[in-house]
Amino acid sequence: MLHPLDYLLLALYLLLLVGVGVYFARREKSIERFFLAGRKMPWWAAGVSIFGTQLSAITFLAVPAKAFSTDWVYFLVNMTIIMVAPIVVYVYLPTFCRSKITSAYEYLEQRFNVWVRVFGSMAFLLFQMGRIGIVLFLPAITLATATGMDVTLCILLMGVLATLYTALGGIEAVIWTDVSQVIVLVGGALVSLIVITFAVDGGLGAIIRTGIAENKFQMFNWTWDATADAVWVVLIGNIFANMIPYTADQAVIQRYLTTPSEREAARAVWTNAGLTLPASLLFFGLGTALYVFYQEYPSLLDPTIHHDGIFPLFIVHQLPAGVSGIVIAGVFAASMSSLDSGLNSMATVTVTDYIRRFRRGPGGDELRLARWLTALFGAVGTGTALLLAAFGVSSLLDAFREILGLFGGSLAGLFALGVLTRRANGAGALAGAAGSAILLWFVKDQTEIHFFLYAAVGTISCFVIGYVASILIGNPPGGMPGRLTGTERKQ
Repeated sequence: MLHPLDYLLLALYLLLLVGVGVYFARREKSIERFFLAGRKMPWWAAGVSIFGTQLSAITFLAVPAKAFSTDWVYFLVNMTIIMVAPIVVYVYLPTFCRSKITSAYEYLEQRFNVWVRVFGSMAFLLFQMGRIGIVLFLPAITLATATGMDVTLCILLMGVLATLYTALGGIEAVIWTDVSQVIVLVGGALVSLIVITFAVDGGLGAIIRTGIAENKFQMFNWTWDATADAVWVVLIGNIFANMIPYTADQAVIQRYLTTPSEREAARAVWTNAGLTLPASLLFFGLGTALYVFYQEYPSLLDPTIHHDGIFPLFIVHQLPAGVSGIVIAGVFAASMSSLDSGLNSMATVTVTDYIRRFRRGPGGDELRLARWLTALFGAVGTGTALLLAAFGVSSLLDAFREILGLFGGSLAGLFALGVLTRRANGAGALAGAAGSAILLWFVKDQTEIHFFLYAAVGTISCFVIGYVASILIGNPPGGMPGRLTGTERKQ
């Protein structure tokens, strides 16, 4: 159980996050500021926020658990983020920044038609709802197992508080709380690694020697088997998997749009990529260090606990009072940094792509509506996490990546069609999305292909089917293929 000092520090940290929301609530006087911070956010803050959004509790808990139970094969997953960064900066970013959009899916209407926009925004909303449930459920269930805290209480604390400060402070509160949460999250992991290093007989050298002797640092699985986590499966699959958030996910693209210029947005992307390598070394190293620690002190390991609960177990029982509270705050931060981003981006998409786009007559108070939508999505996401808590998932990291590949592949394919081709049109794009969904269903249901490849299958099939269908259907007369004219498109 946690020491009272730990509970006090955790409570203070959570109250601080709400205080940030209250502070920025006074500055949110327009819908533009609530969604895009007036396009005046510093590039480094936007970059750290992107990093925190993608890091989440999935990394903070599940990556050390994966390294503890297996090896470093998944390390290459994070390295593909660095590979994707130049593509984002030089190919996609100019299009997003010059389009002067609020929602990424506005671009799909500009390039194709309104139905492609509706499909893209709806796919995003469905994916985000599932993602929110997982990033709330993961830390809650593991914290409950390791600390004795009630899982429902953990979910409610994170869900309610993140919803509150996001609804109050908008994107500015989200970005600045993400910055603080990344500091707490990474600092907590670093402190834990230092404590383990001093606790293990022989220190860092012993951890490295044991890891090498027991093949815990293996990164490459040399096989052509498409059902295994072979090196080519990991690299190809996750290059496409990481194209999804960085080229088709409003929660990430919205960070680009909060910066003053394309150059500043590019710096934000490079900041996120630059943080990926040291963070990956830290979290995978932590997993290996935990393995060595419990090899040396097996009596301290609860044999009934699931691997995803290994790190929280160490935090609660091996870190000094006070330090445990700060690191547990990092676990909460990991979840809330993804939750707040999802809530704000979902409200942005709903207002921009549906209410504003299809509204007839004069508009109402969009700022108030955005806040109410944020609260609604927070309630639904929290409810989803409570439902997930009633079911078991063998590996939460794997479950998340499977959902990412299934839901995001066709969406990334649509953006690739728009940005990389001129002959693709709206009807062809929709055909590509439909064909991709059917093919992905077949692949998942009828084959044993590794889930890492779902994103590649979805993206490539959407692009190829969409391009071929566009050629067969033909382009509409005049203008960019499949694009509405300014008078046809309602702003």
